Amino acid sequence: MSPKAVHFGGGNIGRGFVAEKLHLAGFEVVFVDVVDSLIEQLQKTKEYTVTEIGGEGEKVNKITNYRAINSKHNQQEAVDEIATADLVTCAVGPNILKFIAPVIGKAIDKRTASKPLAVIACENAIGATDTLAGFIKDSKNTPQDRLSSIYDRAAFANSAIDRIVPGQDPNAGLNVKIESFYEWVVDKTPFAKHGHPEISAIKWVDDLNPYIERKLFTVNTGHAAAAYYGHARGKHTIHDALQDTEINKIVHNCLAETSHLIVNKHGITAEEQKAYVEKIISRISNPYLEDVVERVGRAPLRKLSRKERFIGPASQLAESGDKVDALLGAVEQAFAFVDIEGDDESAELAKILKSTEAKEVVSKVCGLESSHPLYSKIVPIVEKVQSNKGLK
Repeated sequence: MSPKAVHFGGGNIGRGFVAEKLHLAGFEVVFVDVVDSLIEQLQKTKEYTVTEIGGEGEKVNKITNYRAINSKHNQQEAVDEIATADLVTCAVGPNILKFIAPVIGKAIDKRTASKPLAVIACENAIGATDTLAGFIKDSKNTPQDRLSSIYDRAAFANSAIDRIVPGQDPNAGLNVKIESFYEWVVDKTPFAKHGHPEISAIKWVDDLNPYIERKLFTVNTGHAAAAYYGHARGKHTIHDALQDTEINKIVHNCLAETSHLIVNKHGITAEEQKAYVEKIISRISNPYLEDVVERVGRAPLRKLSRKERFIGPASQLAESGDKVDALLGAVEQAFAFVDIEGDDESAELAKILKSTEAKEVVSKVCGLESSHPLYSKIVPIVEKVQSNKGLK
């Protein structure tokens, strides 16, 4: 009998990365989502394909042995599936974790298996599984008299994921096009007693933090910087943006600053980090990904937040008195990414910039207190964007 994984989020990362690797590891995958049309499509379709795109060409994997549940209409069915599963994963976005926690909490409380349920959030956020666990352990989702024994029923492990999903063909259906390179690193320490799930795609480590920050402050920083500068200069794709020698140099400068942080903080050698940076820029430059800059830049409010790809590294560097000029340039371009069609956050950012004084914008959007050394560097940037965009 196959091991069973329940995965929240039937989007491109869910189908094209997490479910693909779970399928290849021999798991039956049960998708859980609230989008009626997506769940209906998964229920009616017995297989879909994941096309991996790399410099060596394309490879197609056929995904089968999955089911799908609409938790909006069939919450108890989802609870029952999780209660008897080996693993639960999610790729729903950090802001949605609080909404899936009640279902997972009920399932964990109902669990009777001797081996704890493995819980791994696969989100572009630091400590996403810890965040999810916090919501699950809330008194609304887990009876407080059961909290002391929750780790007998569940093991919560943070992870770092890295794989680029470009824009998809409009008639692709469930099929997903994705880059061939991937990294899925998971903290193995929560599984010390009972052992971790057998998934060959996962790299199990004792200390996840270096991997999380290296990925977030290299891949995500570089990708977003290329997107925001590319948008400002009328480029269509990330490949187009990085063919521009000036943008390419700017992105390298951003990553030189974040590399300084990564090398000094995590003991990664400068040579290793430099090679990693070049690999990342080569990956995101792949013309076959057809990665549109507006898609990569979407959700600027999240990307400008305190622990994210720009403010996260810049704040740590500023605290040490280190150089942050290139990152500040990228922050300016991110603040200027407003009123993009189909991107609600860019519209909300425009409203905030129009209705709020610069100092309050920095506090509200970037989460920086006025005493922080980065705060005074960003206030004039916001004032400049407000003036240039006619938002003040």
